This record gives sequence, C-alpha cells and structure tokens, in this order.
Amino acid sequence: MGAMSSPRDYAFFDLDHTLLPHDTQALFCNYVLKRERWRVLLHLFFIPFALLRVVNLVSTLRTKRAFMSYLWRMPLQRLQRYAHDFAEASVLPWTYPEMLLEVERQGNEGRILVLNTASPDFYARDIAQVLGFDHCVATKVRLTDPLSLHPAILANNKREEKIEAMLAEVPGVAALSDEDRNDYCYAYSDSAADLPLLEFGGNAVLVNPSPHLATLGIRREWTLLHPQRPYRGRLGNALAMLRQVLGLYPSEPGAE
Repeated sequence: MGAMSSPRDYAFFDLDHTLLPHDTQALFCNYVLKRERWRVLLHLFFIPFALLRVVNLVSTLRTKRAFMSYLWRMPLQRLQRYAHDFAEASVLPWTYPEMLLEVERQGNEGRILVLNTASPDFYARDIAQVLGFDHCVATKVRLTDPLSLHPAILANNKREEKIEAMLAEVPGVAALSDEDRNDYCYAYSDSAADLPLLEFGGNAVLVNPSPHLATLGIRREWTLLHPQRPYRGRLGNALAMLRQVLGLYPSEPGAE
C-alpha cells in the first residue's frame, strides 16, 4: 500500500479500542498465558505497582514496565515468535470488520497508512504488517535476551509524544503543512488522550468515543463510528481485561 499516494496523503490510526475492542497489552498477556500458564504467578511482581498506581504513588510508565513482569526470563526468539503469531491469530480476528474496511479504503484511496500506538513495539510492528500498514510508531521497549523483570521503556508513545515520534520516524510527515493535513489527512482514535493525533490528522474519526469526546466531535463536525463491542460499557471492558491478564479470555471471537 501507499504506492499511489502523494506526499500529502496520510491516514493515522490508533490501535487499542480503535481498531479492535481490546487493550492489546492485556490481550497479548492472555495469548502468552494460554501457552505458558505458570506465568500468571509472575503477576505477583505487578500487583503492588497496580495498587500504588490506583492511589497515584507510582507513575503510569513504571506501572507499564511492571506489567511486563509476566514475560520475565522469556527467550527473545520465543517472544518474537509469539508476537508474530499473536498478530495473525488473535489481533486480526478481534479487529472490527468496519475498521478493516476503513484501513483498506484509506489505502485504496492512496493514503500512506500509519499505525500510531502506545502499545509496545515488540508486537505492534507485527500487527501493523498483518493489518496492511506502511509504518508503525509505538512505545519503544529495550529487550534483553532473556527478558528482564521490568523491561526499560525508551519512549512511551502517548499524547503529544505520538506526534513527535511521527515527525521523526515517518517520512514526509514533518513536511506536511496545516493545509495538507486539513485537506488530505485522516486520524482515527477512541480516546481523548489522542486529541493531539486527532487534531494533527485534520479529518478526525472517533471510534466508540466517550460521551464527552463524542460531544466534542459533534461540535467539531468530526466523523463518529460505532462498531459493536463484545462487552457492555466500562465494567464489561474491565471484566474482559481481568480475564485477559489471567489468560482466561478467548484468543479470538467465538473460541469459547
């Protein structure tokens, strides 16, 4: 994809809860635990950080590092194999059909497709490839072989950092003028945290936004999409994530 595009035409996509209804960090954990059940015990390293995060005594970044404890001592080659298989066998089946069509449509219209996500790069790159993206911008994790208990995060790709990373990493983005972005570019996200990305893209598309974000989107005449989720509301999402971090969620729709 991208061969027919001009240097001005881009489509920027968030990943979690935008292309699919889940947080891929929890979904990848689910995928790994289904293959190595004993690793659920490694969450004992993460639980204190999660509790301290609730009362704002540790940062989101430190908590994100601690969550990866379940990968401790995993050989790098095995992690890479899991990441590749996860993208094919779990992420692709869970991706909203409507969003797959949006990715395909944007590519067919000649836009350069950029996956821009806060998820770790060690599996985000495989997801980008499987879903047909031209570029992937993600949180950069320093991987050791075997993996350390709390892998270092070199760049947490969130909020304004998403824009800075794209400007540095995706060819042509830094040359876009405001007019180019308003006339030729699109941005997709579900989250108010991605307002910098949505505003940067010029033509914003909200996917299952919160009521507050939907109100903002309507006021700004942004497009709203509402693909059907496999759960109801925040509680349903929280319960799905709990099952995922325990390795008890289906790897794909209808697998239970």
